[in-house]
Amino acid sequence: MQGVRWSALLWGDALGMPTQSMSPAQIVEYYGGPIATLHDAVPEQPIAPNMKAGAVTDDTEQAFVLAERLVEDEGRLDNDAYAKDLLRWEAGMKARGSLDLLGPSTKAALQALTNGVDPEETGRFGTTNGGAMRVTPVGIAFRPGRALADAAWRSCVVTHNTVQGIESTTLVAAAVSYAIEGERDFLHRALDFVKGMPPRGNWSAKASVAARVQLFMNRGERENGITSDDEFATILQRDCGTSVEANESVAAAFAIAGRFFDEPTKALCFAASLGGDTDTIAAIAGAMLGAWHGPGGFDGAIAGQVLRRLKDDNRLDLERTVRRLCALRQ
Repeated sequence: MQGVRWSALLWGDALGMPTQSMSPAQIVEYYGGPIATLHDAVPEQPIAPNMKAGAVTDDTEQAFVLAERLVEDEGRLDNDAYAKDLLRWEAGMKARGSLDLLGPSTKAALQALTNGVDPEETGRFGTTNGGAMRVTPVGIAFRPGRALADAAWRSCVVTHNTVQGIESTTLVAAAVSYAIEGERDFLHRALDFVKGMPPRGNWSAKASVAARVQLFMNRGERENGITSDDEFATILQRDCGTSVEANESVAAAFAIAGRFFDEPTKALCFAASLGGDTDTIAAIAGAMLGAWHGPGGFDGAIAGQVLRRLKDDNRLDLERTVRRLCALRQ
């Protein structure tokens, strides 16, 4: 079953781990140039100092939390239980001394939910990429359609109940799902899927995720072979942005996936070298491209090192988790 292709999310996350929240200049200074392989995080890494090469971040770990909850609830996500799952995950991360925790807005939303606040209210200001970064299990568990849209919404509504939060989450879930279905044009199919849905979520003055995905994905595809990779990086850094805002990082991930569609390893290394929210951008691009290309489309040495490190972490059982998600899809 093609659901095993979720593993590419892990590879993108691991490639971007040592560079997350760093500037392009810092990446060159500390890693000697653009990222071309896995690296240990330097002590100066602001979020994951000294983490070993091949380690994954909260992007992957929160995706596993969502996957386990989806399986436990047989696809009907219980948001009260899910909120408790995420808070329990963060407590475990703190106990291990990790700085890679829930964002302040996400944590406040989850705590409000456990205190009895209506889930429609807890995420009313969330416009960042937290929903999109963890939604890949929804794309594996659901075929394209209303059920997928509803599951994507439920997976992010508690923390990211804005037009931007819901659009970005649904875009990534739909792209993964269409790719698993064998739709080569899955990036554009996902965009059409979201644009065809009625608006959902609280209004925000920030730019539309769908509009910016279309703008920069089309530009990346149109100028492929005309602009150099360095020029394309500058376009994303200067015009799109690579921050945690969903209308920047998710747009960048789609643009990278479109430009480097047939070079998935290059796509992930490019994303890890951009600066900003590199682990999330690379993880999302990896999830989408991996759902199409499968493990054979990526560098075997990178894949092997990440999977070996993952096997040493008994909290994250990739094969078992994906097998159970595929059962939901079937």
